[in-house]
Amino acid sequence: MAELVPIPSPGAAVYYGLPGSPLVVIAHDWYGRLPWLEPYATALASQGYRVVVPDFYGGFATIDPETAADLRDDLDTGSALAAIDDLVAESRLEGSTRVGLIGFSMGGWIALLHAQGGDADAVVAYYATLGTEEHGIIPCPVLLNLAENDDFQPGAEPESFVARLEDHGTPVTEYVYLGTEHSFANANLSGALDNRSAALAFARTASFFDKHLVD
Repeated sequence: MAELVPIPSPGAAVYYGLPGSPLVVIAHDWYGRLPWLEPYATALASQGYRVVVPDFYGGFATIDPETAADLRDDLDTGSALAAIDDLVAESRLEGSTRVGLIGFSMGGWIALLHAQGGDADAVVAYYATLGTEEHGIIPCPVLLNLAENDDFQPGAEPESFVARLEDHGTPVTEYVYLGTEHSFANANLSGALDNRSAALAFARTASFFDKHLVD
């Protein structure tokens, strides 16, 4: 029996920080909106951002890789992108004029896809890229926080992705965290978590947003 972890406010987006501040949307990884995302979002909100964490899995998460794969395979990408559209639109009505996106793994892929629409001012992807066939122009700065030990599909290797970003004129910053593996920032996965690298990646993410989202 795969382990399912109920999420606070099942199926609903959770907001942190003051309305009207620069918005940051956090897209969870394929494990779902696990509890570790709350302190991550709270820490970012404490630096002056309006942070929202949508739930793409309808209120459930897991720490079991096989269940995570099933949840990911059942995800409707269009619905996830539309959910982010709605959150951005709502926050703009509340006064947020700048928008940043953060995504982890699957969520990084979703964030990068969404950024191609031109509604974001900056995007951060943890251990995620776009493949050749799905990659369009991303018209905002990109920050990549990558694991040293990771697997990518052919055409989605970081070297290929970064080269395409540069060819399109997209400003891109890339960090590779030595000794880490996929999901190194997920604090609910003890086997993959690297606290030092996760803290450094967070600091770099916050600095990146300070540069691109704050006047």
